[in-house]
Amino acid sequence: MSWHLSSWYLLLVLLVGLERVAELVVARRNARWSMARGGVLSGQGHYPWMVALHTGLLAGCLFEAGLADRPFVPALGWPMLVLVVAAQGLRWWCITALGPQWNTQVIVVPGLPLVERGPYRLRWLRHPNYVAVAVEGAALPLVHTAWVTALVFTVLNAALMVVRIRCEEDALASLATAPATGAAGAAPPQDVPPPTAPPEDLPPSDVPPSSGRAPA
Repeated sequence: MSWHLSSWYLLLVLLVGLERVAELVVARRNARWSMARGGVLSGQGHYPWMVALHTGLLAGCLFEAGLADRPFVPALGWPMLVLVVAAQGLRWWCITALGPQWNTQVIVVPGLPLVERGPYRLRWLRHPNYVAVAVEGAALPLVHTAWVTALVFTVLNAALMVVRIRCEEDALASLATAPATGAAGAAPPQDVPPPTAPPEDLPPSDVPPSSGRAPA
């Protein structure tokens, strides 16, 4: 079986791979920021499958297009390339809008409000980042008519997104009902009433030193 792959398509896939590395760098920095503020990590069971799926997408694009000799069809390839670029723009719009709260993992910091800027202003589009993932996962293989990779990724990603979105919604719901915590995870201090003044009819020596707490 011979290998036939356009050099520019190889470059495109490698650039997408470099973009993934940039995401991981940003995600690790944001994770440190979140955990330092009492962030709660969820969904560790499905995260390795996400990494494997996205790695498989890039490998599938190269191997199917190269080994199966998938041609570049301009009527399909150019629109798909536009969608790939648009998906990258949407993804980084999401990353910029969420700031340090964005991550590839599910990390929620108690007490922080939901972000409502950038694409998250659109109430009808609850998960714009996952729209970018779905569009890119289908369009990148189809740039070079690697339709098997596009189909397999789309099906597996849809199943994984059901788990991922449920995990995120559960994490947000649980923190919405929990008391806000500080950076060390401790509950905020309660107001302490001032000590009660000693009765006037008793000599000062008969009154114990105040402990600063209200009587039981």
